[in-house]
Amino acid sequence: MRILFVADVVGRPGRDAIEARLPGLREELGIDVCVVNGENAADGVGITPRLAQRLLAAGADGITLGNHAFRRPEIGTLLQTSDRIVRPANLSIRTPGRGLAVLETAAGRVAIVNLLGSLYLEPARSMWEIVDDLVAEARGATPVVLVDVHAEATSEKVALAQWLDGRVTAVIGTHTHVQTSDARVLPGGTAAITDAGMTGPHDSVIGVRTELATHRMRTGLPVRFETADRGVRIEGALVTCDPETGRAAAIEAVRVPHP
Repeated sequence: MRILFVADVVGRPGRDAIEARLPGLREELGIDVCVVNGENAADGVGITPRLAQRLLAAGADGITLGNHAFRRPEIGTLLQTSDRIVRPANLSIRTPGRGLAVLETAAGRVAIVNLLGSLYLEPARSMWEIVDDLVAEARGATPVVLVDVHAEATSEKVALAQWLDGRVTAVIGTHTHVQTSDARVLPGGTAAITDAGMTGPHDSVIGVRTELATHRMRTGLPVRFETADRGVRIEGALVTCDPETGRAAAIEAVRVPHP
């Protein structure tokens, strides 16, 4: 089974790239299942029901989110009913939605788990308090389990991958928008990458127009951020695994320019 994870989709440039390239990319790379992190899909931050449906229509089998999941509060209703979209499981128990979903695909079942790191993001609960139970539940439905750990700290992402080695198919880091060069399969058969990168405008400061981001950093004054529009590419990770055991055989970073 070949699973494509598409890293954080940022604004209209990221959405346009997905809608234009994902259908063909699935065929070109022989993709069986595609999971997209869509927490920044709206212009600015967050995601709306309409944009979530557009990502699914473009070829995503499932969507993960992150710390900006509820910046657009209207997404709550969709998260309550959708079995293809997850938000971080360690948000408040009063938050709409779920942190684990089992995708029914033509290639078989794939479970997706979404977690939020603690450093600077301050979730309601530590991911370490709930991850073992979530993984056990996921493995009860399918041996193929993909974990999106949305976190600032590389240490948290690396530690989680090591902790889950042999129990999940892949641990994919998201949030920093900078793709790391450490894609590897751990000894127990779990594929991992510290950060899968960003799908959007890379001629920017992690998606934001450079002059706006640097002005705020240099002056300390508040600035309304705007999404950049140049140097657009799709980034992510491609995982190959055994659908019977869930064990990963390979992982490689993906970078696809657009247009």
